[in-house]
Amino acid sequence: MTKRIPFTKMHGLGNDFVVIDAREHAVPPMTAAAVRALADRRTGVGCDQLILLQPSEAPEAGHAFRMRIFNADGSEVQACGNAARAVALLHGEAAVIETGGGPIRLEPIDGGARVDMGAPRFDWDAIPLAYAMDTAAMPVGWDSLENPMAVNVGNPHVIFFVDDADGVPLESLGPVIEHDPLFPERVNVNVASLAGKDHLRLRVWERGAGLTPACGTGACASAVAAIRRGLVASPVRVSLPGGDLVIAWQQGGTIQMSGPATTSFHGSFDWDDFA
Repeated sequence: MTKRIPFTKMHGLGNDFVVIDAREHAVPPMTAAAVRALADRRTGVGCDQLILLQPSEAPEAGHAFRMRIFNADGSEVQACGNAARAVALLHGEAAVIETGGGPIRLEPIDGGARVDMGAPRFDWDAIPLAYAMDTAAMPVGWDSLENPMAVNVGNPHVIFFVDDADGVPLESLGPVIEHDPLFPERVNVNVASLAGKDHLRLRVWERGAGLTPACGTGACASAVAAIRRGLVASPVRVSLPGGDLVIAWQQGGTIQMSGPATTSFHGSFDWDDFA
């Protein structure tokens, strides 16, 4: 008998997700091929990421459940800030949850959710990079994009500060940088421009998904990088094509991200159609 799988379609600032809740009713093992088929916007449901909720692997630590994140290309990744806000909305109450990048705390608030994304990491081997270098001012460049910062906020990011983020041909440079051998696990590519003493404009090429209207971890990484360089003061408003997020961070602390999340619709599909 065909197994019918319920899902919730959600988005955070246009970064959209198919959320499958397998906390009480198990689903078949998720494969890269199934993710790609479901994410297809013509023949599947369509999404940037597929989110799978499963029972906690460490309930004794107070973790409510586990969140797994799959990009549209089928690759599994460790963190997604926009998805965390969507899941907070779906869960409906504050909780500590497990992700591949470590436990995070999420909490629904008016109009969306607040997520404690944990502490950023800056060591070259924590990004990771292929070899040692100063991640605060990397001596590398691609065309007009030079001397980025690198931050791991549960997944790897490089951030380029430019005069005009909208003027960067990210659709062509993004995939080149993402797949550069310098980044053994590939990388998310951010171009940010200063819009005020506490305001950034940001565009993101997301690893495994491409250009995106919003990227929560990209907003976190870019705000942290700008604060480290003394360009802005916390909290930082980060304006992406899909809308704004607010990122708060102090040296030595964890990253607090606040922003909207929305449920689009509920549906179901036959597993055999996509397996």
